[in-house]
Amino acid sequence: MLAKTLYGFEPLLAKELRNLGAGNVREGVRNVSFEGDLGFLYKANLCLRTALKVFRPIASFKVFNEKQLYQNVYELNWPDFFNHDKTFAIDTTMHSEVFNNSMFVSQKVKDGMVDKFRAVAHQRPSVNTQNPDIRINVHLYKNQCTVSLDSSGASLHQRGYRIATNIAPINEVLAAGLLLTSGWDGTTDFLDPMCGSGTFLIEASMIACNIPANINRERYAFMHWNDYDSELHEKIVNASLNKVREFHHKILGYDKAPSAVRKAQENLDNANLTEYVSIERKDFFRTEKPLDGKLHMVFNPPYGERLQIAAEEFYAKIGDTLKKGYPGTEAWLVTSNMEALKHVGLRPSRKIKTYNGKLESRLVKYEMYAGSKKLKNQTNKHETKA
Repeated sequence: MLAKTLYGFEPLLAKELRNLGAGNVREGVRNVSFEGDLGFLYKANLCLRTALKVFRPIASFKVFNEKQLYQNVYELNWPDFFNHDKTFAIDTTMHSEVFNNSMFVSQKVKDGMVDKFRAVAHQRPSVNTQNPDIRINVHLYKNQCTVSLDSSGASLHQRGYRIATNIAPINEVLAAGLLLTSGWDGTTDFLDPMCGSGTFLIEASMIACNIPANINRERYAFMHWNDYDSELHEKIVNASLNKVREFHHKILGYDKAPSAVRKAQENLDNANLTEYVSIERKDFFRTEKPLDGKLHMVFNPPYGERLQIAAEEFYAKIGDTLKKGYPGTEAWLVTSNMEALKHVGLRPSRKIKTYNGKLESRLVKYEMYAGSKKLKNQTNKHETKA
């Protein structure tokens, strides 16, 4: 099988797959290949936080012209995989010198499929590009063509809990991946001081409690396959829920916009996570650290792309607020505004390249020590000598 992911998340996804029990895990570019049975396919869709799709390859062959493409697709016994009363769509990705139009490739694959259905079942399935039951993925690289069943259907970032969004929501898979990159594991308190529609808060609480990422999702493409086993699927869901753990810290969210607080609360209610998360209407720049002990902070400030702000002044305030009010905090922020980032006025201890949609961004870490850094270093040296 093959799981697709976002740029830079391949090691995270590989680790997730190994932890779930996948075999022969190998990292690719924006994907990770692995082995598992049908039950594992269900588990991967349910539990993976950093996967966008899970594919089950059904054929791989060389193609040098459109006739060969059609013939190889026709030779597959499509009625074995799904019934003619299902709707389908074909997604083609390609880096090929033989073909230069992905729509043309999709059309040829469709012709081979429906002709096979007509020959075997005397009826053919219908195409539905908007909301199909079945998705077929065609990947062409040079002369190699791989045809896969897309087991997920809609992208796995569509978790099923988000009913309300603010102006610039962050993709759920991106949010989960950034949280895991930041080292968030649920062993401290957590704060998102600019929480928007609450995606970081919800993903953080699901990581902390080991709640399956897609527990709120009701539909997957594999449910329309001929070999779908609903009892096995239910067993996998129940077994995954049995691994949910207690969380003994606090997860807090602030936003100064009443509409954002309302939307975040709606999404939180929808995700059934209100017992773990508190959301308040607050301006981060007028706050101080709300709790004693270590605090893990991850947030997505406005970039000035879709939300109009005086970016340089805004980012300078972020630095001032962290410096003055947030000792003992590990603060991570993600932004595509590299110029504004310079005005934070703090030295980042880590800077990681990522993408928010098509925007090249940086995930940046600031360590706010309880005393001064110099004092902390001296204390550490003293402890080492002792």
